[in-house]
Amino acid sequence: IVLAITAVLALVGVYGLKYSVEGTAATKKELERTIERQTADLSLLKADWSYLNQPAQIGPIVLRHLDALGLQPIKQVQFATIAALPMRPAAPDTNALNALFQSLESGVDPAGKTLAPEH
Repeated sequence: IVLAITAVLALVGVYGLKYSVEGTAATKKELERTIERQTADLSLLKADWSYLNQPAQIGPIVLRHLDALGLQPIKQVQFATIAALPMRPAAPDTNALNALFQSLESGVDPAGKTLAPEH
């Protein structure tokens, strides 16, 4: 009798586990379908974004609202040459870094003095 009751309980447990696993698998498949739909929607949105950001699309809008936006055409003098860029220092200024760390450890924030509003 004990063996029969144990077998029936094991059978009920196995069927319960089977249905639980099937439910989890169905949920997983639904989530995968949702992810695929959202990926397709994202791809479509990226394509729309690329189309709408083309200069041929933006140009007429900018010209129509030029006065309201206060935009000016780009001038050649606004661009710099590579020679005009400052060169990177050969090595970091360790003395300045050490002084900064010492002042921070002592509780003095040098940036706070610079950024503090004057009264």
